[in-house]
Amino acid sequence: MDSVLHEKVEKALESIRPYLKADGGDVKLVRVTDEGIVEVKLLGACVGCPMSQMTLRAGVERALIREVPGIRRVEAVN
Repeated sequence: MDSVLHEKVEKALESIRPYLKADGGDVKLVRVTDEGIVEVKLLGACVGCPMSQMTLRAGVERALIREVPGIRRVEAVN
């Protein structure tokens, strides 16, 4: 994985982490694929939360696509 891309994704995740942590959740970067797909693991209150998919798409994915050129999608993995 491109280390510069990885760092940019981590930086973008840091900018949204306070919002996730305010509700008792968090997200961990697992990997960034060559196709621009970011795989994350949901942590804390995000695990099993019925709103987690909306948070993933409307919050995490939108922030990463806006902040990191080349990112196409965000997926939650176990």
